[in-house]
Amino acid sequence: MAGLYSNENFPLGVVEKLRALGHDVLTIQETGKADQAWPDAEVLAIAKHEKRSVLTLNRRHFIRLHQEQPDHPGIIVCKFDPDFVSQGERIDKAIADNLPLAGKLVRVNRG
Repeated sequence: MAGLYSNENFPLGVVEKLRALGHDVLTIQETGKADQAWPDAEVLAIAKHEKRSVLTLNRRHFIRLHQEQPDHPGIIVCKFDPDFVSQGERIDKAIADNLPLAGKLVRVNRG
């Protein structure tokens, strides 16, 4: 299973589903860095330091960061889906289909 780092805007319901599926997910809130408007490049640097792939809904910025900094532990960009359980299952499948995640940009769309 993957080590993941969820960006501030990432839904907790999806995080909980991913944890139930066996993934090790650290939220930005759990690091004490929430509500501090961390720049996306800094979020990626933290994930890199923690050796975790980023989970984010902020697709445009993280796609650009992937192009600028391809040496990262993985970036998973998602579209918002209010069905958190299904979204978690789609992310789980995308992770399984893309292991190892290092250096990869994985896109997960709505069902």
